[in-house]
Amino acid sequence: MRKITIARPDDWHLHLRDGGHLRAVLPDTVRRFARAIVMPNLKPPVTTTALALEYRGRILAALPAGARFEPLMTLYLTDNTRPEEIAAARSGGMVHAVKYYPAGATTNSDSGVTDIAKCARVLEAMAKHGMPLLVHGEVTDPAVDVFDREKVFIERVLAPLVGRHAGLKVVMEHITTREAADYVTAAPPRVAATITAHHLLLSRNALFAGGIRPHLYCLPVVKRETHRQALVKAAVSGNPRFFLGTDSAPHARHAKETDCGCAGIYTAHAGIELYAEVFAAAGALDRLEGFASRHGPLFYGLPVNRDTITLAEEAWPVPGDTAFGADRLVPFRAGESVGWRLA
Repeated sequence: MRKITIARPDDWHLHLRDGGHLRAVLPDTVRRFARAIVMPNLKPPVTTTALALEYRGRILAALPAGARFEPLMTLYLTDNTRPEEIAAARSGGMVHAVKYYPAGATTNSDSGVTDIAKCARVLEAMAKHGMPLLVHGEVTDPAVDVFDREKVFIERVLAPLVGRHAGLKVVMEHITTREAADYVTAAPPRVAATITAHHLLLSRNALFAGGIRPHLYCLPVVKRETHRQALVKAAVSGNPRFFLGTDSAPHARHAKETDCGCAGIYTAHAGIELYAEVFAAAGALDRLEGFASRHGPLFYGLPVNRDTITLAEEAWPVPGDTAFGADRLVPFRAGESVGWRLA
């Protein structure tokens, strides 16, 4: 049995929801990660520092007894976000980034940005205060094929934005394409990317294996096998500008298995173990610690965690569904197994 011990990792892209749903999923993350960048796309969205601090309080109150975990809060960027809000967020020390959702691009993004040009003064304030911009990298132009939305976003929006705002730190979240991996590799050091386990493990064929698989539907949608291979290459490369972000996104079973199902895959129950599968298959277990535990803190200017976790190559079964407040949740690999476990 192979084992590997690494500095405790962090999750640099996580959805925790709220209320009973928050209390149901939080323990999975806390068992594995010391910190997490928490997404602000609640209803209503977390648009101010005051709302972020209130949400942080609810997360801390939901922690299992004796657990140690630090939620790293974010603000939801809108057309009306003011530069003064960025200064307030930075001075408080609890808000670590601002999230840019193009309006209508994904779950709970209806309040997002309609035109990034409207946010020029806010982006200047973010550059001044060292506040990273976290980007959902897809255009919403209906003329653009859904499988090309990330590529077109880089060309139309991201590359010009990075060029206009010379001091702005940018994280392209949950990248899914070879073009995104190539762009980040060639971009200035202030540009980074997170990669999910499911985008490293799945190609778009998985969506249609034996029928439509609603629990494998996410946004950005999984892409061709050639893109998956490019993501694996980037993740295991040792490049410090690629790091772990699960984008674990829980939805009730009935919200996925419906005529217009929600986008999102729940992976927090195996949030580090799935990455171990990927790195082991690529012969790169020695680089897992960098990707999972070191690159993210380096980019965000935070210390690496001092405690460790140990992973063992031992399969364990994933339940068909689990409690999700008053609902049920279907996790990734439901009814199957994961090849590594926390030792």
